[in-house]
Amino acid sequence: MRHHLPPAAGQITRRAAATLIVAALAVFCAWAQARAEETVPTVRPVTAPVTRALYETGTVKAVNSVDLVARVSGTLEKIDYQDGQEVKKGDLLFVIEPAPYRAALKQAEASVAQAQASLSDAQRTLDRDMKLVTSSVPQSQVDTARSQRDEAQAQLTSAEAQRDQAQINMGYTEIRAPFDGYVSAHEADVGALVGQGGTTTLATIVQLDPVEVDFAVSDTDVLRLRKQIKARGLTLKDLSTVKVEAATQIDKGYPVTGHLDYIAPQTNSATGTLSARAVFDNPDRSLLPGLFVRLRIPLETVPDALFLPDSAIGADQGGSYVLAVGADGKVTRRDVTLGQRGDTGQKAGLQEVEGDLKASDRVVENVLSGVRPGDTIATSN
Repeated sequence: MRHHLPPAAGQITRRAAATLIVAALAVFCAWAQARAEETVPTVRPVTAPVTRALYETGTVKAVNSVDLVARVSGTLEKIDYQDGQEVKKGDLLFVIEPAPYRAALKQAEASVAQAQASLSDAQRTLDRDMKLVTSSVPQSQVDTARSQRDEAQAQLTSAEAQRDQAQINMGYTEIRAPFDGYVSAHEADVGALVGQGGTTTLATIVQLDPVEVDFAVSDTDVLRLRKQIKARGLTLKDLSTVKVEAATQIDKGYPVTGHLDYIAPQTNSATGTLSARAVFDNPDRSLLPGLFVRLRIPLETVPDALFLPDSAIGADQGGSYVLAVGADGKVTRRDVTLGQRGDTGQKAGLQEVEGDLKASDRVVENVLSGVRPGDTIATSN
């Protein structure tokens, strides 16, 4: 059996629902009014000059690094440096027993002297026969004398070549520094037989001043760099005028200054980068081969860049943004690109922003304050 509410009870229920709706609308309107009148702190961008740059990482490499090898065979007689010592070009480093090569040189010099004597005798015979060829000496004898003279000349030339080779081998018994640098620990001891049955490496010499740094540059960064080179009226032949700054992992700032030396003519299709190289003077040996270093390549100086505190910058899938407040208090989103970080001289730790933003614009100081694009707010400044 169905039960029906009395008419009076149904009317009461509808009346109560209507009352609740009206009350909710009143609360919402009060909240909206309060939100519209809410005071939200805002800031204006700080204007300051900034130097924009490319930031890369690279690996230090010696300009010159050469293995010192035994080019003649023999007993290692002397090591004339301390392992790890800095040496100058031409300094004596190793001596391979020279006695056998000195003896071979003397023998070659004696052969040259003998060949010179034979040539002189053959030349005198030819000269004498040529004077008498019309009287008592037949032409055939003159031809024979000339042939003997030519043969003596050839023997002298051969003897001189053997002497020169003996001099070269004698020179190879001394291994000297080919350039200024540091010599590694020796790899053969005094008394060892070296240079026999293959190449014997005795040590390695490395030049540490200057040094090179190899790094890779994205194609986008190369386009930016080329644009700046062109804007300065330079060509790719003027790469040495492009400054590059370097720092090790423990350095503050970029204390070492060098210059760009090389950019590859084509992009690596697998990585989308180009190989590049910079050269740095390294008098204090702060950059050692194999070290990873941070690089900065200054591009341009902007006199009126805009900076904001980190709290005023938001980020989502659409990128970085700020919440700008118009003269009417209306909040709008402005997409920005982040640039340099630094101390503007007015407040440390600000972030450079680029985009549709002016120095006179006001932005919400804290993007996490709950303000949303489309809101209308009152501002505190």
